[in-house]
Amino acid sequence: MYVGKVIGMVVATRKDDNLIGKKLMVVQPTDTKGEPIGKVEVAIDSVGAGTGEYVLVSKGSSARHIFGNPNSPIDAAIVGIIDSIEVQP
Repeated sequence: MYVGKVIGMVVATRKDDNLIGKKLMVVQPTDTKGEPIGKVEVAIDSVGAGTGEYVLVSKGSSARHIFGNPNSPIDAAIVGIIDSIEVQP
């Protein structure tokens, strides 16, 4: 799981049947200070996140189970919207 910032969305009129009705968001992984790290990826949204919000992203088989189908073509899923982050020095 990682922290990321939603920087956009993807519109795909033709896609796998398991993705119909699901919102696809572009997420930039960030560190705990909000600085970009890593590669941008597309994640399926399970919580109603919007552009500009910091989110928690689950990857791999855990992401596929969020929508109840372990065979769906999902590699990353937004599972939470972050209200605040507190890191002890």
